[in-house]
Amino acid sequence: MPRAHPGLGWQNRIDIGGRAMKIEYRPASSKLLTFYDKIPAFLDGSDTPRTYLERCLETVAAREPDMKAFVTFSLDRARAAADAATKRYKDKQPLCPLDGMPYAMKDVFETEDMPMQLGSRLFEGYQAGWDAACVYFLRRGGAVMIGKTVTTEFAFGEPGPARNAWDTDRTPGGSSSGSGAAVGSSMVPVATGTQVRGSVLRPACFNGAWAIKPSFGSMNLGGGFPSPPSVCHLGILGGSLADTWISAWWLSQNSGAVPGHPSLKGEAALPKARKPARLARIESAGWAETPEPTRAIFDDMTAKLARRGVEIVGRADDPELDAYEQDLITLREIMEVTLTFEGRWPLMMYADRSPDLLGDRVFNRAKAANDVTPLQYEEALEWSAGARRRHEALATKYDALITLNATGPAPEGMPVGNAVYGEQSSVLGVPALNAPLLAQDGMPLGIQLLGYFRRDYDLIALGHWMIHAILREED
Repeated sequence: MPRAHPGLGWQNRIDIGGRAMKIEYRPASSKLLTFYDKIPAFLDGSDTPRTYLERCLETVAAREPDMKAFVTFSLDRARAAADAATKRYKDKQPLCPLDGMPYAMKDVFETEDMPMQLGSRLFEGYQAGWDAACVYFLRRGGAVMIGKTVTTEFAFGEPGPARNAWDTDRTPGGSSSGSGAAVGSSMVPVATGTQVRGSVLRPACFNGAWAIKPSFGSMNLGGGFPSPPSVCHLGILGGSLADTWISAWWLSQNSGAVPGHPSLKGEAALPKARKPARLARIESAGWAETPEPTRAIFDDMTAKLARRGVEIVGRADDPELDAYEQDLITLREIMEVTLTFEGRWPLMMYADRSPDLLGDRVFNRAKAANDVTPLQYEEALEWSAGARRRHEALATKYDALITLNATGPAPEGMPVGNAVYGEQSSVLGVPALNAPLLAQDGMPLGIQLLGYFRRDYDLIALGHWMIHAILREED
């Protein structure tokens, strides 16, 4: 029997052939692994980063055989890093708020001690011998990388073997599949992800994790696979809102942003909870594809916020919001043109040289890239710029926008799920938060909060307030 880990809910396990198949998700009580709140214990000596790491690795030993979240591990180096952090805490000289924090790295970034394989047979065994920017600066701050997590092929193609943290018959989402599973199953408190079409937000939603997809350009992507550069974001998935924000802020401040862009504003602490006065309730293109039971859960949640004194405004109440909703229908076509054209290199090169090593989805996108014209791409860029201006104009009326992060809980099987709710924030470049505060059929269902460009810290403050507003019992 695997050793139980606090908060995992093993008392609700269903054993099928000796395998933990399903754990019921309860938003108010299904607590994931956290790190930031353990720092006082590291400083007073009642706990250490090394013993914390060993607890993580006990959970890895118990759950990874079923989760299949990791591609490869670097445990000797992780233990050495945890020992070094333990000494620094003993000396009362931690390097930063992430010193000693175990984390997982999505396998789309180079690391000097492990290969970068991108979920692709084409890159099997490839190793650059250098660290990507995010890897280098996390190591420099004392964070402890235990391994690299499963991604779909080139972060958009065929799914990998990872499973959902709450039901191993379901997908963990994609493309940050292993990162979602690793955080959702409390193997690590934090993992990195990347997003073009919802690949940070959706795995967090499906696995009950917090996640931030920050403002475009605010986190350094150097040393990673060249996903479509105008819509690709580095994001953070975490077991708590505090760990998620602090990790994102510190990494942005220290690794720098994408060249030509500023780092995240704010502080290396969770902001005080701030109640929104008015929220825009957004349906987007996803509402038509969302089943009625999921719609009802979302409607009940917004009604609860209204009872808490938040004004909820929808498209029927504001012509500007209705026009914005129409933008979000067009946005799906714009996203397709953008990512296809920006993927011409290297995908067309891979398809020309090694078509037999590519999955169907990757090969078909490479073929489609040859047909998208520079004029179509130019028009897509112009439309996107206008849509961003229209989004920012909503800041005069609404503290944030609220919608779902998926059309329902994680579907059975391995398809990574519908990306429809994730595309909006990537094209607009605005911060988006997954708040794992809802459930459906015993599975996580995430709320999406969207903010305004470079106001990530403000969005986190609203998300902080949501925890208490949504999870507390009715008055």
